[in-house]
Amino acid sequence: NVAMLVGEDKPGIGGEPLPGQKLKPKYSVFPEGIGSDAPAWVAFDKQVLSFDAYFEEEVPDKNQELYRIRHCKIYFYLEDDTIQVIEPQVKNSGISQGTIVRRHRIPLPPPHEDQFYTIDHFNINIEVILYARRYKIIDCDQFTKNFLRKMGVRLNPPSGRPDDPYTKERQKILDSMKPLRPYERIDTLKQFLEHNGHILRFFCVWDDPESMFHDPRELVLRYYLSDDTIDIKEIIPVNSGRDVVPLFLRRDKLPKYAPTGLYQPGTITSRTVLNVFGKLVGNRSRYILDNRKTGAVHQEFYRDSDLKIGAVINVWGRKIILCDCDEFTKEYYRTKYGIEDFTPVSYKAPPPPKPEKTFPPYTGFGSEEDSLCSCMGLLPKPPQKDFKKFMEKDRSGMESNILRFLAKLVTDSPIDKDRKFIISYFLSDDTISVFEHIQRNTGILGGKFLERGRIKKPGQELFKSEPSEYFKAQNLFVGARVCFHGHNFLLVDADEYTFNYMEKHANEFSVADVGVILKKLKDIAEPRSREVRQVFAATDPEHTKVIEYDPFRNLIVSITDGAFSEHEIMTLGRYYSVKDEYEMDLHFLLSVAQERLKKNSFENFEQLSAMLTYNDREKCGVLPHEMCRTICKSFKLPVADDDLQALLTMFEDDHKQVEYKKFVDGLNWRENQIPAFQTIKVPLKNEDDWGGQPPSLPVKGIKYLPLLDDLFGKEE
Repeated sequence: NVAMLVGEDKPGIGGEPLPGQKLKPKYSVFPEGIGSDAPAWVAFDKQVLSFDAYFEEEVPDKNQELYRIRHCKIYFYLEDDTIQVIEPQVKNSGISQGTIVRRHRIPLPPPHEDQFYTIDHFNINIEVILYARRYKIIDCDQFTKNFLRKMGVRLNPPSGRPDDPYTKERQKILDSMKPLRPYERIDTLKQFLEHNGHILRFFCVWDDPESMFHDPRELVLRYYLSDDTIDIKEIIPVNSGRDVVPLFLRRDKLPKYAPTGLYQPGTITSRTVLNVFGKLVGNRSRYILDNRKTGAVHQEFYRDSDLKIGAVINVWGRKIILCDCDEFTKEYYRTKYGIEDFTPVSYKAPPPPKPEKTFPPYTGFGSEEDSLCSCMGLLPKPPQKDFKKFMEKDRSGMESNILRFLAKLVTDSPIDKDRKFIISYFLSDDTISVFEHIQRNTGILGGKFLERGRIKKPGQELFKSEPSEYFKAQNLFVGARVCFHGHNFLLVDADEYTFNYMEKHANEFSVADVGVILKKLKDIAEPRSREVRQVFAATDPEHTKVIEYDPFRNLIVSITDGAFSEHEIMTLGRYYSVKDEYEMDLHFLLSVAQERLKKNSFENFEQLSAMLTYNDREKCGVLPHEMCRTICKSFKLPVADDDLQALLTMFEDDHKQVEYKKFVDGLNWRENQIPAFQTIKVPLKNEDDWGGQPPSLPVKGIKYLPLLDDLFGKEE
């Protein structure tokens, strides 16, 4: 007789149940392995069994009824065996209805209160006891029937639903009652629901004859389709001298003007009544609703069918002309009434042309733009710079947005002939600076020749009203002659960035547009195409299909008779040049990338590998090229984009997929450091220094056969 804390499910010695102990089944009635292995909250998610039931409730304190029949719904949630009982709301029942039993697991009635209701305890035409209240299940929905049949439950036939005696008696009383007067329902809900927010808008004019100046008054008429009402708002011009009022006509139904005048208040009503007794029975009177509308006065109101462009409507004695409407109104009339003519009515003369603003000539003080701003208003403001252009064309990373040209002076002086200048054009603000190349033993210092600034084109009048023209980027190209403040320059060469930029933006630079150049050359050389082919073939006696740049330039000059500039010839040569193919060394690229990562102290290799592995949904060890590049950019990898593209390309497999684990291991300078290679110095074209040598050849070899095919078509 010693009390011990033992679990009620714990069996005795040897697994035998203790006296009076009932062990719960460990598994379901179905053998293990049959059905889905998913848990119940996944397999039966949002699946509910619905049963129709009722229960009787005693009413001891009323002689009108002894008991009530209350109908309810029993919901059994399959995911967690919870039960909920809900009673539908009944109008004027006087009983608090809704949720009777909230959703939870309900225990069985005694003596099995240690167990809970399961699906096995439910069927049609049975009784269940929930917290001492007896519910009679009479039917269920089709889903519940199908589910119970699948579970092997033999369904009982459904039983009838009994009626509540008191409710039945009350319904008889309500049915026997007759209204004292007939009821006529005027339903406008449908029109409101269909056209709520739909408004027809017309632009109107009212020629007020009583105004002092007889000026037309501009109005906006809005017709509300939801209830056929109209309001009018007046458009009052600025400084017109008129008081601003919210509305010209408040929203209401607009009656058509009656020839007999206005009706007295109370004449027009929505319903008419008849006096049944008249004055026969004393002063008592009895009225009923007149369904035939005897003596009713019908007044017509403006509808949408009465409104159209050019129509004149009467707004309480004011003649208003409808002149135009908006697009929604046009589409509405086009769809409903088939009207296609929406020609607006002109009601006012066109405004006089604005006089052309003339500015005084430039005085010579300050810049032209600053002097012009003092003529634009009473309070002079500084000239506005093109900030958007500055942000787009300012230096950004490897993009300098500076066009550099090599130039020399056009002069007969033997001293100045050998001087070399670097002309830099800044695309961000259209300014130009000139530097002179320093040459030893010339007697000229060199350095800055012209301060950075905008340069006017020569030959313009100084004191004039029109703004001066300045040098643009399109005026600078190889072979152009420019005059900067009295100094004549000849542009003889440009750096590689300038050529690439002008060819990339060929729509802005016609001298770098291959299509324009080919069309121009075709117009000149097409009449003598056979002769041109023979001249090119004679220049290539060994039939290598490639000629050098100098013979190519001389041929183009002779064909065009000097009509082509040096830049156009260079563009043709660069387009049809023999491209040099270089094979990148993987170890060299990795050593350069590791050096860059080491200098920037980049060590997030584990996070980079984790991000690449996360994006590899199929866990195959490879990712697309662009995805790897985007992820590397998100980590702000301090490697140039060209080098990153080349590295990713070298780690691609046969299917153009990047092996990202090898890629990250190759970049990891902590664990897999690659010894730095000695950089191979290749003679490149410097942007700022041409070394005092004559301009180098733009290209080495030119394939002339594709050029001839593009000009004259392929030769048979």
